[in-house]
Amino acid sequence: MPSLMHRVPEPELMEDAEQAAAYAGADFAAPHEMCVDRFVASWPGGPIGGIALDLGCGPADVVVRTAKRCPGLVIDGVDGAEAMLVHGRARIQSEGLSNRVRLYRAFLPHDPLPRTGYDVVISNSILHQLHDPTVLWKTLWKAAARGAHIFLMDLRRPSSTEKASALVDRYAAAEPDVLRRDFHASLCAAFTPDEVRAQLAAAGLSALKVDVLTDRHLTISGAMP
Repeated sequence: MPSLMHRVPEPELMEDAEQAAAYAGADFAAPHEMCVDRFVASWPGGPIGGIALDLGCGPADVVVRTAKRCPGLVIDGVDGAEAMLVHGRARIQSEGLSNRVRLYRAFLPHDPLPRTGYDVVISNSILHQLHDPTVLWKTLWKAAARGAHIFLMDLRRPSSTEKASALVDRYAAAEPDVLRRDFHASLCAAFTPDEVRAQLAAAGLSALKVDVLTDRHLTISGAMP
């Protein structure tokens, strides 16, 4: 009988150079394009534009895809791991996006953000990396302007360790061992939709909506109160 899955936090930062290089070189085109697609679909109306913050930008693949799809956005990306930002800065330069995208090292909640009053806050896969999820919700209150558009995509925890292993086999069978291990650890560290809804309620962010997206993803979206 499958064993019930309780959350097992993983290291908050991907500081190992080999791990960061493997992550930066992996093919995440499908989930990252899905993230951008859903962000665009979640937009409340009118042209997509403003000053955006990407939390936990990593090697900047989602940032690049978002900037290309949404030329009206100026984006600040932040991540706590310099090993990831090295790849991200090189990518921004090679894509010719330095005029609209800047990357900064900021380890939440200890380091300051580049600015406050953002019109848009986006993120792909930061929530499950945090040992204390309230860090993310407190950051939204600090970073986002009232009425700012929020869109976060993250993993959701499966119901058992066996199902976590099956998801790794289904979606990362051809990936290096380091990425397979990381994917499994991230699934174990993720939250369920009900857990996220409870976190939002406790943080005064019940206006944000939690949706189940795939067998391994959820989204959090809406206007900042």
